[in-house]
Amino acid sequence: MVYQQQLTFMTQARSTANITSDVQNIVADSGIKTGTCHVFVQHTSASLMLCENADPDVRRDLETYMQHIVPDGDPMFRHQDEGPDDMSAHIRTVLTNPDLTMPVSNGHCDLGIWQGIYLWEHRTQRHNRKVIVTAIGE
Repeated sequence: MVYQQQLTFMTQARSTANITSDVQNIVADSGIKTGTCHVFVQHTSASLMLCENADPDVRRDLETYMQHIVPDGDPMFRHQDEGPDDMSAHIRTVLTNPDLTMPVSNGHCDLGIWQGIYLWEHRTQRHNRKVIVTAIGE
């Protein structure tokens, strides 16, 4: 069986949003008890991550690191059509993940106790982001 649903999120500027419960709700609605869940963000300036869900400093530190290795407005970037964060956002997405695949057990994504699913906005302004969740199994 395959079940698919699209989610839409209005992100905050350059931040992470915990979408774990949204994804878990779709898997529960699918009726699939055992299988896989695939999550995909349909954008080139945002990504997904499976990350620590207890201490928000982990996600802040990841953002600090990204700002260090991929600074906005670096003169080596030619593509800056939408501003100084344009190319850096694309690079951040390539360095991270536009998709995640997780096991489904007992009707939910079988995450570790400290794991959460996050949508990571790489632009410095809010954006409307679409995420497709596909549950496959029986």
